[in-house]
Amino acid sequence: MIGMDTRFVGIAEVVETPSVAVVVDVMRAFTVAAWAFAQGAEKIVLAESLDDALALKARHPEWVALKDGPPAPGFDTVNSPGLLRSIDLGGRTVVQKTTAGTVGALAVKEASLVLCAGFVVAEATARLLRARKSDSVTFVVTGEDGQADEDLACAQYIARRTTEAGTDAAGFLRRAAESRAATELAEGVRQGVHPDDVALCLELDRFPFAMVAALEGSLMVLRPYAVPSPTDGGPI
Repeated sequence: MIGMDTRFVGIAEVVETPSVAVVVDVMRAFTVAAWAFAQGAEKIVLAESLDDALALKARHPEWVALKDGPPAPGFDTVNSPGLLRSIDLGGRTVVQKTTAGTVGALAVKEASLVLCAGFVVAEATARLLRARKSDSVTFVVTGEDGQADEDLACAQYIARRTTEAGTDAAGFLRRAAESRAATELAEGVRQGVHPDDVALCLELDRFPFAMVAALEGSLMVLRPYAVPSPTDGGPI
């Protein structure tokens, strides 16, 4: 696959519906989403607001609601991979509302393909883009009005991996490790944080699936998507 027209935009810069969108939130929404699927979650409903998340939880008490920041009444847990990895979510539906990631996904909900990504699913995401032969991809850099370097680094890495399979991740991961978000998480500036969160967000290709979001009725629903390896199940 030679060449791919790529755009990197902040959420506010999404003015028209792209055909293919990759929404990146490394620290921490889509790292958390990947861990939720690894812990057995069937699907994740991306909520428009905290009130919407609580309303969904009220209608479906068996669903698991999580949000950014400190614990809050009505929510089961917070947006932390370190905390989520000890929760059994077998067969459950998760309702997720975050400051940036879920907002970014909802901004492109009319796109024909919406992928949600972080470093933990980078290779599977790139492989799906290769398989779809997408000639134009919009990467939505969700953090800090499109300036979050951990999200931009991850977006740029996935874009490069899609067209150049030999691209090395080290420099991109280093940028993410040195980002403002990583510093704030490590120093406890943000609330609802586990000490392992930064390291978990920087685990390259921890999971073998991509994550596809699509409208199901009125809800934007994220599901894991198994991406076959190039050798039909052999090592990557």
